[in-house]
Amino acid sequence: MAAIDEAFGISIETGNKCPPLGRRILEDAKPEAISWFQNAEIKHGRVAMIATIGFMVQKSGVHFPLYLGPTGSNCFHPASDAAWLLSSTTGTTFSDIANASPLDAIGMVPMAGWVQILFAAGAFEATAYHRQYNVGGRIPGDYGYDPLGFTKREGGFESDELKSLRMKEIKNGRVAMMTMAAWVSNEMIPGALPVWHP
Repeated sequence: MAAIDEAFGISIETGNKCPPLGRRILEDAKPEAISWFQNAEIKHGRVAMIATIGFMVQKSGVHFPLYLGPTGSNCFHPASDAAWLLSSTTGTTFSDIANASPLDAIGMVPMAGWVQILFAAGAFEATAYHRQYNVGGRIPGDYGYDPLGFTKREGGFESDELKSLRMKEIKNGRVAMMTMAAWVSNEMIPGALPVWHP
């Protein structure tokens, strides 16, 4: 049990101990299993942080231009007679998605779009799995992709600065996961979240 309480990501919010449910799930876990759960938390946190931005942008009605053609989606005016079709079978345009609520926009993506997303995510996941488990020797969340050179600083992952950044990423990911759960709940059941939300 001491190994669980010493795992990276345990912090003051839970009294520097693994929460009871996590402790129960991991009571007989080997270090490899703890590492797997840490990887899963970091990945879900990263996705949730991006989803939070996407949800706020879509809900606020801010749209980014598609510079390759007549999309009609400029920053604040998504309507256009010359909008590009996203799906010719359903007649859905990029402008239609720009006008939709976040959850409705997800439902408007055609099956061919979901297949592309699935294959792209699968390719990333296969690469990450290979680098994390087959190559080995990496800490959770390190997949060997660091274009800005954060890990090349003195001390690498063991430097105090990078440990602080890693902990901030985990905590922000946890907040983002809870945020997305709350926002989606409120979209599905209006009024479920009685505080400000986009």
